[in-house]
Amino acid sequence: MSNGGGGNRYPGLGLLASALAGRPVAVDVADPGRPSWTDGQTVFVDPSAPSHARVEAVAVQASLIAAGSLDPDVMSALVRHRRLAQRYLAIEGHRALLANAALLPGSLVAMADRSIGEHSDSAAASLRIARQDGAMPGPPKAFGAIAAKKVLAVSAAAAKHADPQGAGHVPRRQERHELTELDEDQVDDTDDPDLFSSPVGGGGTIGKWLKKLLSSARKTGGNGAGPPGADTPTHRTNSTTRGLHAVSSLASVASEQVDDIKTEGLKYPEWNAERKTYRPDWCTVREVDPEIKASATQQIEDAISVRRPLARLGMGLHRRHRQPQGDDIDIDAALEARVEVRAGSAPDEAVYLDSLRRRRDLSVLLLLDISGSAAEPGTVGRTVHQQQRTAAAHLMVALHDLGDRVSLYAYYSQGRSAVSMVPVKRFDEHLDAQVLRRLNSLEPGAYSRLGAAIRHGAAVLEDRGGTSRRLLVVLSDGLAYDHGYERAYGAADARRALTEARRRGTGCVCLTIGASTDTAALRRVFGSTAHATISHPDQLAGVIGPMFRSAVRSAEVRRRVS
Repeated sequence: MSNGGGGNRYPGLGLLASALAGRPVAVDVADPGRPSWTDGQTVFVDPSAPSHARVEAVAVQASLIAAGSLDPDVMSALVRHRRLAQRYLAIEGHRALLANAALLPGSLVAMADRSIGEHSDSAAASLRIARQDGAMPGPPKAFGAIAAKKVLAVSAAAAKHADPQGAGHVPRRQERHELTELDEDQVDDTDDPDLFSSPVGGGGTIGKWLKKLLSSARKTGGNGAGPPGADTPTHRTNSTTRGLHAVSSLASVASEQVDDIKTEGLKYPEWNAERKTYRPDWCTVREVDPEIKASATQQIEDAISVRRPLARLGMGLHRRHRQPQGDDIDIDAALEARVEVRAGSAPDEAVYLDSLRRRRDLSVLLLLDISGSAAEPGTVGRTVHQQQRTAAAHLMVALHDLGDRVSLYAYYSQGRSAVSMVPVKRFDEHLDAQVLRRLNSLEPGAYSRLGAAIRHGAAVLEDRGGTSRRLLVVLSDGLAYDHGYERAYGAADARRALTEARRRGTGCVCLTIGASTDTAALRRVFGSTAHATISHPDQLAGVIGPMFRSAVRSAEVRRRVS
């Protein structure tokens, strides 16, 4: 094997690797005739192999990175154990490809053997299976090899670079990653005629798929350094697949900020309707790590189509220059036309600017009620919790499919000093099988201090959403109740919290699914905020389109006025 720390000899393949791995990955040459491998930062491929073989090698190695297959604990067990490493790769390679199936074309997914890959749900599980006695087929040639020692060396070097003193201290990062949108028309054949040439497949299936994949990419506020793909993480999944999802985002939130919320909590006021005043710093909200049950799956039940009604939600303006008609004058085009007239030539009449809503410019935070009342029986023989969890899953996946920034938090409480927020998916986390397992592990219990949960959700959305348009979606049975937070008091505080968020320019929508709460009680809790009650998640597609659009437009008007 060649040494690690390579360059990026194959920029087209580097784009592919970065898109599949969910972070910047370069592709360089390995020793001719040797198997492909990766150190976690660069994929090394055989330069003498055919182009399709290099594409397959990159797909496998990048999928290993995305699936967490190169975990240092696992790699440590494989150092100096070549046979064990081969057995591990024979299992983990199939699992990684299946985990990344939503981003792979069918020809590459076909390399995975489900009868092998579905026996493992993690890198650690694959290692346990590999250690068992018994015959096992070796990995296909396209899987390459595991370079455990190289992975550990790069990992150690990265840790040393991040903490040169070896003290393990991570400095607080205050920078905010502002998100800008990439218009669909910006990535096409005219941008760079050689970008998708061989070996990625040129005008063939792989080249076309890669262009389509990257056309939905977002740009993060980076400095442009790093391998290809560093500024264009993909946010698209296969909308027809509702099993494993691999959706990537390179932006990150300051890790210490999250730690502070976990350990110390954040203080929020509460509205005392009887005295018409706020109780400052009255509630303490903490973000708690989600527990994942061994029995939790990554599947979504009872698929419902919510993409279509959300397709035009949160579309930003895209200015097109040199148009034959439009709503403004294109100054540069008009000047050039005038010069042509003075020169005696026929001027170009396309001198207008036209505005089209094409860019996605929306961040959405889904707030899921998992208090004890959600465990009550709902419609069609399922609990309220089961139905609201299903709806939350479909909204989360559909919004990500469309390219929006999406986050999902669950909440419950035990008094004003113990309001718990469970981050199922933060804005800057991958939407993958692990997220769906977290969601399917949630169990209802305790109480619902709804006002504090709304205030924290709105604060997270404003601070980390990264877009000009924001939408807070509350999925709740509308029962706001906790110690010292009785029905009338809790309802007034929840209404007030929603009003506060809307006044700051955040659209708000409340959804009640499968619950028997009467309309008058829901109106007392949600007030004038857009709200819908449906008996089953299947009905979600029929109500969310106009509600969500109205909430976003209303918030946009408030921002302009303020």
